[in-house]
Amino acid sequence: MHAFRITGTAPFGSQRQKFSIDLVATSTDDAEHRCYSIIGSRHKAMRRSIFIESINEIDPRTSTEPIVLNAFRDKIAAEGGRIEPAAEEE
Repeated sequence: MHAFRITGTAPFGSQRQKFSIDLVATSTDDAEHRCYSIIGSRHKAMRRSIFIESINEIDPRTSTEPIVLNAFRDKIAAEGGRIEPAAEEE
């Protein structure tokens, strides 16, 4: 199992919005299928109206999604905990 970050655009209500979702999947094809399934289920969007821009494998320690953190909790603990994103300067 690997952690993937998928970005793209989808219709949420009457507008198209960008999305980014972190998933646990076995391959990029599996991650793409899970993304279509989750967004379609949550927002009643059809697969042909969801446009995926990128699918990248990520380090699970950089994710904030509970599903990813739970799936890799042993690996994250062994490597010293989560990696926090760099804070923006004000």
